[in-house]
Amino acid sequence: MDKLSSQQRHAKAAIKQEQSDASISSAEREQARRSANMAAIRSKDTKPEMIVRRGLWKRGFRYRLNHKRLPGHPDLVLRKYRTCIFVNGCFWHGHLVVMPPNDSLEFSVESLEFVQNSECCKIPKTNREFWVTKIRRNKERDKEEQLRLAEMGWHCITVWECELKPSKREETLDSIAFTLNHIWLQDHGSLTPSPSPKGEGSNYQLPEEEDMQMPIAAEGDNV
Repeated sequence: MDKLSSQQRHAKAAIKQEQSDASISSAEREQARRSANMAAIRSKDTKPEMIVRRGLWKRGFRYRLNHKRLPGHPDLVLRKYRTCIFVNGCFWHGHLVVMPPNDSLEFSVESLEFVQNSECCKIPKTNREFWVTKIRRNKERDKEEQLRLAEMGWHCITVWECELKPSKREETLDSIAFTLNHIWLQDHGSLTPSPSPKGEGSNYQLPEEEDMQMPIAAEGDNV
C-alpha cells in the first residue's frame, strides 16, 4: 500500500510540473535559455583572445594582459609599439550592425525596424529593444574608451571574432603584425631600435602605478 501511495505522489508531482511548464510561454523559455548562455560567456581568456595571444607570441611580440588602469582594460598592451589591442566578440560589440542615427541611447519601437543585422551579429528578435540598446551602449563605450586612449598617445587595434575563423586567421594575425611594425617604424624611422636620450621617446602616458604592476604574458600561457 505504501509503495502504491508513493507512486501516486510521484505521478501527482509529475502532472503538476507538466502543468507548470505548460504555463511558461515559449518566449519565456527562450529568454531563460539565452540568459543562461550569456551568463556562461567569459570576459577574458576567451578563445578569440587566446588565438591572438598565441599568434602574436609566435611572431615574436611580447605584451601584457588586461591592464586595469588603462581605459577599457585592453586585452593586450604592447608598450614598445604604443598599442592597445581589443579582441571583441561580434555579438556583444555589434560588429557591422547598422544602427539608426539617434542622439539618444534609447530607441523607440518604430526605430527598431531600421536596425540591420550583419553576417556575424544577429540581434535576437525576442526582447529586441533591450538587446539593441545594450549593444549600442557597448559600441558607444568602445568609441569613448579608444578616444581616451588616443588622447594618452596610444594606438588602438580592434580584432573581431569573425576575423579569427580558420579561413581568415593567419591573414588577420599577419595584418596585426604588419600594423605593429608599421607603427614602430613611424615612431623610430628604422628597423633597429636605438636608445633614446633621457626624457625622450615616451610620448604616451601610463597611469601613475608602476608599469611592472601589469600582469606579463608568460610563454607557457601562450603556446
